[in-house]
Amino acid sequence: MGINRHFFFEQVTRTLFSGKLNVKQREGLSAILDEWEANYKKKDDRWLAYMFATVHHETDRTFRGIEEYGKGKTRPYGKKIKMNRQPYTHPDKLYYGRGFVQLTWYENYEKAGKKLGIPLLEQPELALDLKVCTRILFLGMIEGWFTGKKLIHYFDVNKEDWRNARRIINGIDKADLIGDYARRYYGAISYTT
Repeated sequence: MGINRHFFFEQVTRTLFSGKLNVKQREGLSAILDEWEANYKKKDDRWLAYMFATVHHETDRTFRGIEEYGKGKTRPYGKKIKMNRQPYTHPDKLYYGRGFVQLTWYENYEKAGKKLGIPLLEQPELALDLKVCTRILFLGMIEGWFTGKKLIHYFDVNKEDWRNARRIINGIDKADLIGDYARRYYGAISYTT
């Protein structure tokens, strides 16, 4: 059984987008649904709900692969340094937040590029592509690329932790807000066809 998309879009439009959903938002939401149904539909639906909530927050509700506001200017990753604070000179790129999860840091672009088989270090703008940022979202949150934390750490048959799941991406920054979004998305995907 799949997600009832008519019900899903009706619910999220009403409860998360103030009654109006544009074409680009619908495309982004659909890309996530497509990936889920093609490769992950036997997993816990709360994972999908939390991924939707993450993208909702990290893209400022646009559901497009976007560049971080300010392009990391006040952040360490907005300079040509690695996580260990050692400088790099090649490639001549900055690794500020891009995509659905706001992928940051040289090392994370390198890891994602290797996992996906694409040159993300040389072309970090590829993280803005809808297919690429969707794959980064899924693999990164399921495999724990960003902080070592994974969806399964917060959602399984014995636990449901909407607040601390934020640690998969970024500590507990805006954890309650994103947890609320996730619960609303969960309500919208829980009606199957």
